[in-house]
Amino acid sequence: MRRVIPILALVAIALQLVSSEPAADSRLKGAYRKPDSNGWIYVHLEGKPAEAGFQHGWLLATENEDLYKVTVLNSTHDSDKDWKFFRNVAEKILWPHIEQEYREELQGITDGVRARGVKLDLWDVVAVNASIELGYYVSWYDKQRGLKPPPSATAPDRCSAFVATGSYTKDGRVVIAHNNWSGYLEGARWNIVFDIVPARGQRFLMDGMPGFIHSGDDFGVNAAGIVITETTITQFSGFDPNGIPEFVRARKAMQYSESIDDFARIMKEGNNGGYANNWLVADRKTNEIASLELGLKNVNLWRTKDGYYAGANFPVDEKLAREETAFDLKDSGLSANARRARWRTLLAESRGKIDVAAGRRFLADHYDTHARKEEPNERTLCGHIDLSPRGSKPWQPEYGAGGTVQSKVADAAMAEEMSFIAAMGHPCGLHFKAADHLKRHPQFEWMKPLLRDLDSRPWTVFRASR
Repeated sequence: MRRVIPILALVAIALQLVSSEPAADSRLKGAYRKPDSNGWIYVHLEGKPAEAGFQHGWLLATENEDLYKVTVLNSTHDSDKDWKFFRNVAEKILWPHIEQEYREELQGITDGVRARGVKLDLWDVVAVNASIELGYYVSWYDKQRGLKPPPSATAPDRCSAFVATGSYTKDGRVVIAHNNWSGYLEGARWNIVFDIVPARGQRFLMDGMPGFIHSGDDFGVNAAGIVITETTITQFSGFDPNGIPEFVRARKAMQYSESIDDFARIMKEGNNGGYANNWLVADRKTNEIASLELGLKNVNLWRTKDGYYAGANFPVDEKLAREETAFDLKDSGLSANARRARWRTLLAESRGKIDVAAGRRFLADHYDTHARKEEPNERTLCGHIDLSPRGSKPWQPEYGAGGTVQSKVADAAMAEEMSFIAAMGHPCGLHFKAADHLKRHPQFEWMKPLLRDLDSRPWTVFRASR
């Protein structure tokens, strides 16, 4: 005879089961992750620093662990340093100069990933955040000890970008665009769109990598109408271990800038020379744009309401180039110089016609000004260093498997609604296939366990969710 369980007993059992489930963590309130879109992962974070950090770690725990493995592999491969060295730098050199707000957020990320079973600690998280500028530290550290820094410690080419306004744009308002040049190893992971509503400062929308409290390639827009991007100053050297980490200043500028003056002040304060960039900034409220060339010894700020600034890793100021880089401004065959020439031509020819569509077209450009022909390589705005007949240069070995990994464009109207358009992979439509690349270039076999395909994906609009 079948036993019948009374309804009240069933209800009691159900309540008991529910009560035995762990309660939802209150720190996750308001946070969410959207389904992946054309290679991008969109996450919304909000609240106090520790809360937003916990949300970040929790929602992107798997991605945090994956990027950690990539960072360890990249950092230790040819630096003659083990991961313990970089963790020590994070704790002893960087942490003392990180303000409390960002300490709490970094600890929150650590707590979030650990709550999901990922065994990272605070110094791992800080070192991953500082991974770009740690090369500058290694160069300084080795020179202080009379050692020759490894090639990977020298600032490489990273990115092509422009910002334009006034008579150069179709509607007379701001247009800004950027493509990210990186090794494909880490570049395939540069696929997060962060929508962050902090307890203090401005809401902002930016691209980035899992675990980063900053963008890293620095493209974003905030609610005060400030739009930011940058390109690296090639072959730069210089580092101040007593300065504020670049990743902290970049995040603070994204969060707290309400004007170009604010941005310049925040970036210059405590400048440690790490990840030295030519920053391109726009204020969509005033249609003013600026270029902040931020070396360690030389700092230059130019601004206009009618014109453009372009970045392609070249030093703009000759004094900065002479005193802080090993870059040859006269060699037209160098990637940065060739791309600088291409920007001048494209932006001059497009005066009065520049809009989002034009920005997308520019970022996919394959014209080599030195060879005077169409050929995707390390001298074109859409970078394909892996396709270059010249191979990678001694001072950028990681780019034997790299180039453009993603792109973003925005205009004033998009910035007004906190949005931008972005594309993962090469914006020109060419795909990167890891197996094919390793077959052609077996010297990069060390990347094999973590190197991924990077297909060219469609352009996708992202906006801060309401």
